[in-house]
Amino acid sequence: MRCFASLFMLVLVIPSLVLSSPVYDAFFTPKTLRVDYFHTGTKTEEWFSLDQVYQEGTWPGSRVNFLDTLNLGEYAFRVYDKPTGMLLYSRGYSTIFNEWQTTDEALNGATKTFSETVRFPYPKRAVQLTIVRRDKKMIMHEIFSLVIDPTDPTQVNKEGRSASFKVTPLMENGDPSQKVDIVIMGDGYSRAEMEQFRKDAKHFNDVMFGTDPFSARKKDFNVWIVEAESKESGIDVPDKNVWKGNILGNQYNTFSSARYVLTTDNKAVRDIAGAAPYDFICILITDSRYGGGGIYNIYATPYTREETKGQEWQRDYVYVHEFGHSFAGLGDEYYSSSTGYNDFYKPGVEPWEPNVTALLDPKNVKWKQFLTPGIQIPTLWEKAAYDSISGEQSKLDRLASDYYAKREPFYQQLTAIRKNPKQAGHVGAFEGSGYSAKGLYRPSVDCRMFSLSLVGFDPVCTAGINRMIDFYAR
Repeated sequence: MRCFASLFMLVLVIPSLVLSSPVYDAFFTPKTLRVDYFHTGTKTEEWFSLDQVYQEGTWPGSRVNFLDTLNLGEYAFRVYDKPTGMLLYSRGYSTIFNEWQTTDEALNGATKTFSETVRFPYPKRAVQLTIVRRDKKMIMHEIFSLVIDPTDPTQVNKEGRSASFKVTPLMENGDPSQKVDIVIMGDGYSRAEMEQFRKDAKHFNDVMFGTDPFSARKKDFNVWIVEAESKESGIDVPDKNVWKGNILGNQYNTFSSARYVLTTDNKAVRDIAGAAPYDFICILITDSRYGGGGIYNIYATPYTREETKGQEWQRDYVYVHEFGHSFAGLGDEYYSSSTGYNDFYKPGVEPWEPNVTALLDPKNVKWKQFLTPGIQIPTLWEKAAYDSISGEQSKLDRLASDYYAKREPFYQQLTAIRKNPKQAGHVGAFEGSGYSAKGLYRPSVDCRMFSLSLVGFDPVCTAGINRMIDFYAR
């Protein structure tokens, strides 16, 4: 146990004593410290090694809310003042690594390494950085520790890492330290396509801030664009044997899922994002295959092209949906679509995501303050009919040219069930969520995190988004 555990508890009990700007000035400089490390492991083991520590530009985050009170993410990092042991800063996050651990590749015994990054205000003196992870009971345990001395010129790399790409404010509402700062970058946009990138960035930004609750909180955000140029147009599509010189390395077929788009070129993402002040990252993908991805506190990757007339709205859905993952830690509420995961949520364990529950204690649902008065828990809905129709729809080839025409009758039937007035608008515990038809529950019969539609966020997800905005926009 740490010798400063009692002080840590004091910080948690009376945060007003430490979460103030005088504390920032006492312990931090105006700069940003970026720590890149390698995360290696198997399905059952993991270990870490330092890659590089960098000094970046002005710290864009809150100078008031240092300690993470949100309890989101599979992991968290904590920064302690080395001389006193005081907890100075913490944030929760998730990783590509922890998702990979649920795949067939990991199950078959593979070992894999991913590059990851944590960022925090640049400390004035030595700090101890620790990384913690949840166990099967959701309790955090320390799994890595490192001492960083920012005054040691041999330990911190101060070279300019950000490429000389143009940075433009797309939406500017105030000091970055008092706003949520989003940086939008493109992957697969060639130099000749920069005008298209600017149009796409504006379009999707308008879409998100036309969606509640983001529309009501628009003044709490700044949005920046970085015009990152790729050598070629498009991104990698492995199952089509298409390989591009895209600058951020995004590709389809992540974890063998045709529509899942991620990049493992973490350093490229961080180097280019660092050209702008940012808290959260969106990467626009120049491809017409339906797809994207979003991991809490890393990035969101929505596709931007839709070649099928009448289906353009799907891009807008994906942009907001994936940002819900990366920004607010919202879980997927759908369960009928295929994924590359095996038992993503462990049976008998309450998920940390605010909108997914295992309903281990039906009398104390995690979102009980939002429940419709008198509603039955668990909440009955037309699940059998929904599953039957979804099953038939899932037999269609999503990549076929006539997919949308064949999907339409199924889509209309599913929409009718979701809009049934007996359930629509109610908050309860509806079975089917988190990629599981049984044993996991969502707050409402429909939500932007459940169905492929332009429906809004349910009250629980809305509250989660607002809570995140409140935390960063101070």
